[in-house]
Amino acid sequence: MTKEENEKRLEYLKGIVRRLPDKPGSYQFYDKEKTIIYVGKAKSLKSRVSSYFHTEVDRFKTKVLVSKIWDISYTVVNTEEDALLLENSLIKKYNPRYNVMLKDGKTYPSICVTNEYLPRIFKTRTINKKWGTYYGPYSHVGSMYAILDIIKELYHPRTCRQPITKEGIEAGKYKVCLDYHIKKCMGPCVGRQTFEDYQKNIAQAREILKGNTRQVQREMREEMMRLAEELKFEEAEEVKRKYLALEGFVSKSEVVSHTINNVDVFSITSDEKMAYINYLHVSNGSINQSFTIEYKKKLNESDEELLQLGIVELRERFGSDAKEVIVPVEMHEALGQVTVTVPKMGDKKTLLELSIMNGKQYKFDRLKQAEKLNPEQKQVRLMKELQEKLHLPSLPYHIECFDNSNISGTDAVAACVVFKKMKPSKSDYKRYNIKTVTGPDDYASMKEVVGRRYRRLIDEEQPLPDLIVADGGKGQMEIIRQVIQDELNLDIPIAGLAKDNRHRTNELLYGFPPMSIQLKTDSELFHVLTQLQDEVHRFAIEFHRNKRSKRALESELDNIPGIGPKTRDGLLNGLKSVRRIREADVETLAAIVGPVKAQIVYNHFHAQDEP
Repeated sequence: MTKEENEKRLEYLKGIVRRLPDKPGSYQFYDKEKTIIYVGKAKSLKSRVSSYFHTEVDRFKTKVLVSKIWDISYTVVNTEEDALLLENSLIKKYNPRYNVMLKDGKTYPSICVTNEYLPRIFKTRTINKKWGTYYGPYSHVGSMYAILDIIKELYHPRTCRQPITKEGIEAGKYKVCLDYHIKKCMGPCVGRQTFEDYQKNIAQAREILKGNTRQVQREMREEMMRLAEELKFEEAEEVKRKYLALEGFVSKSEVVSHTINNVDVFSITSDEKMAYINYLHVSNGSINQSFTIEYKKKLNESDEELLQLGIVELRERFGSDAKEVIVPVEMHEALGQVTVTVPKMGDKKTLLELSIMNGKQYKFDRLKQAEKLNPEQKQVRLMKELQEKLHLPSLPYHIECFDNSNISGTDAVAACVVFKKMKPSKSDYKRYNIKTVTGPDDYASMKEVVGRRYRRLIDEEQPLPDLIVADGGKGQMEIIRQVIQDELNLDIPIAGLAKDNRHRTNELLYGFPPMSIQLKTDSELFHVLTQLQDEVHRFAIEFHRNKRSKRALESELDNIPGIGPKTRDGLLNGLKSVRRIREADVETLAAIVGPVKAQIVYNHFHAQDEP
């Protein structure tokens, strides 16, 4: 691989990394032949994957891995635990070359249910099927311990290692251990728990290990109702305790309930031009496949039509033989012998929502990629979004915003900033000295400036804005409306950016009477609007400060008889400030402007010192 090819490869990979979401999930690295060479997990996909491409990475094996990567894909999940479980499923399926520690499933612990007369349940890393039945392995040890804990809490299986036989129990060969006295074992070794009851508990524990928790819950509920009808309330209460404990366990986060097996999940996310179809395959209670394809619309196809195409394409591509397909909408055409399910609640609904989340994330990534290559596409998207939010008659290509600035009514000024294509157009910014208002009257100042601005545009036949934004709430909007509609008879939409009691912009107002427009404060459109507001505020304050500084200089130096601009500039260049000029002695001033003018300046500042 040449240096140019390697730089091109790294730039492509870094582009993917920049678009990764800050969410938990699993990521996959591919080599040049499109083979998965590494599967990883992350609490934050963006942070974890970007760490591979830092220049300060000094681990040799990591550098070798990065040198083999030609493409990256990922799957978003809801929690960090889900990412761990998903990672394990993918590693077992693809056996990636560089997952050295995770290739061999035997390195993970499993749960064993022995074949003994009174079976034991325990964790192990040694697999010998002559001993019993094994469940796992578990990539997340915490999940394994959670299952063991709920089984111990519900069924109290024995933990002693001594071989127990039917004959030994009948002969009274055994004695109870400490676990019996602390109520962690029910004493089957001495006949205080019947063999049938113990085996029933082990059977239910096996169902929990298989993931069939719903079936166990149904059995518990039926038993609880039966005992209540027989007036065995204490026994019913004990079953209820177990039922609630199992319910709490089931409600904890999983990638998917283990009751779902060999199922395909499809979702579609679309817009006017494109459709994105996400595919998840669930086998043995785990997601082992995630992929998204995109279709470019040609004839305004419906989501149902495109989803059917996507289902056929993806099932054929991945060789799926699943007999059930989970989709978000009813399918009016049959899909062979496949059962189509549109879930409304439960585990299948959770799976569908996970697929939808991955489809939306893929669409967002593709949009970001396209906007990076063509920045104008983003600007058009934001203009369309604002147009839709406010129901404007045309795209808001040209937006203007006004703000006032004064201190107790002195040096009152106003500013107008212009955004074109959602970006600042600084050559069109305007500053205004307030001429007709005395004192601190923001509404009157706004009315003067808006009137001056648009009367001049009309007189000079200049283009008018598509939208006017007031830096403020309902009061500022009404003042602008009076000028635009009542006085000038113009039809220009007016919006307002209102702030909360902490002086933070928190809502967009539009219409008369003004109504709050739903807009997420972390959205790109909201950021652009607050940028517009911040820009007009900055521009107005900057103009106000400059005016105050200029007035301060004029009052001190320009009003001294006999001192002209040349002498003034010489003193400011030499002493840097009016304060230092005021404090200087005659000799210091004379060294800069000569003895005659130095004496004039000195006398001006020290006239009150004379006796």
